[in-house]
Amino acid sequence: MLVWERPEPPNRPVPTPLSREGIVRTAIRLADADGLDAVSLRKVAAALDVGPMRLYGYIDTKEELLDLMVDAIYAEVRAAGDDWRETLRSHAESVRRAAHRHEWFADLIGRRPQLGPNALASGEAVAAALKAVDLDAVMPMAAAVNAYVIGAVRREISELRAERATGMDERGWQVSLGPYLERAFATGKYPALETVVRDAAHLDADETFRSGLECLLDGIGKRVG
Repeated sequence: MLVWERPEPPNRPVPTPLSREGIVRTAIRLADADGLDAVSLRKVAAALDVGPMRLYGYIDTKEELLDLMVDAIYAEVRAAGDDWRETLRSHAESVRRAAHRHEWFADLIGRRPQLGPNALASGEAVAAALKAVDLDAVMPMAAAVNAYVIGAVRREISELRAERATGMDERGWQVSLGPYLERAFATGKYPALETVVRDAAHLDADETFRSGLECLLDGIGKRVG
């Protein structure tokens, strides 16, 4: 029986009351502070001031704990709108915001199908928004948006982590690599790339995400039409 369907053990008020929800909240707090390396059944038990064996029955494995953590964050994801485009845009931007609030979330989404109740509710909202679309196209369209969001937020989170690790922001990185690019472009081997780098608009992270998402939604719109 999956963890979503398995009942919790009877509540024991002493020495420390436990619940699956409380265990997951504690794990999320640890992950928010120090990343997924800070999460294990032993570390969560220590944070709750109980022995690790107390957690079994509520959660059997670390994989179950990670699944529960992901589903808890899906409760923060909203997909709302008057049509399929608004709903998919809302869903995508909401997932992105959740990933920036909980950076570890970006490491886990897309790893395997998420079947917890909050993830299913999110999927239901997306599927309902696409109800006018050819049935066989619903899953590929939803998967395309999810793939875009997952790729975009993982890149953004990786850049943030690199910035914290090196102390160098995007502007500093550009300055440091500028002389190298000048030498590379001077060879004449990369004329198209040189034009893009020199003359195209340089968007910030928010603008880049939204621009790419609109391109994807335009393509879906043609399919829907």
